[in-house]
Amino acid sequence: MYARTTTFKGTPGRPIAGRDHLRAEVLPLLVQDEGCAGLSMLVDEESGQCIVASSWTSEAALAASDEVLGDSGGRTAGIIGGTPEVAVWDVAVMHRVRPAPTGSCCRVTWMRLDRGDFDRGIEIYRAEVLPEVELLDGFCSASLLVNRTSGRACSTATYDSRAALDASRDRSWTIRDAGVQESGVEVVDVGEYDLVLAHLRLPELT
Repeated sequence: MYARTTTFKGTPGRPIAGRDHLRAEVLPLLVQDEGCAGLSMLVDEESGQCIVASSWTSEAALAASDEVLGDSGGRTAGIIGGTPEVAVWDVAVMHRVRPAPTGSCCRVTWMRLDRGDFDRGIEIYRAEVLPEVELLDGFCSASLLVNRTSGRACSTATYDSRAALDASRDRSWTIRDAGVQESGVEVVDVGEYDLVLAHLRLPELT
C-alpha cells in the first residue's frame, strides 16, 4: 500500500472550505478509481495548516492518480491557501481497532531515520510502540508511513475526541521517546489536528 500526503500551510478559517471542496469534487473522483483506498484531511484550526492524505493499492495506481485528479489539487490549494508540500510514502503499518467518529483528533509525528535502520525502526514501532499506544483511552487507529529514499517517516495516532487526545499527550510522549531512543530515530516535528474528513479504507497492516 502507498500514500500521498499534501501539506498546506493555509490560512486560519480557510481549510474548512477546502474540506467541502474535497468532499464534493475530489472524493467522488477517487472512489471511482479501483486503485484508490480513500482520502482523509487533518486541520489545525489555529494555524490553518492542513494535511490531505490519499492511499493507493499499488505504486502504479499512485502514479496514475495525477491524471485522475487533473487540476483538483491546484484548486484545493487555491481554496486553502499556501504552497502545497507533497510527499509519497510506503504504508509500513496500519492498525485500526474502530472507525474514527465525528470529532476525532490526530497526533502526527514526523521522524528522520538512518536508512540502514528502517526495518528495525518499523519492527520497534510494530512490536513495542503500537501495543502501548493502543491501550490509551479513546484510541481508534495508528499508522506508520515511510520513505526509504528520503529517510523520513510519519506516524499518526487517532483518538475519538479532543479530550482523549489531550489526555494521551504525556503518556504518548513517554512511549514515543522510549521507541526513539531504542531505534535511533530523530523526531523532526509533532502536530495535533482535527480529523475533518475520514474516508481512508486502508487494510490492517501489522
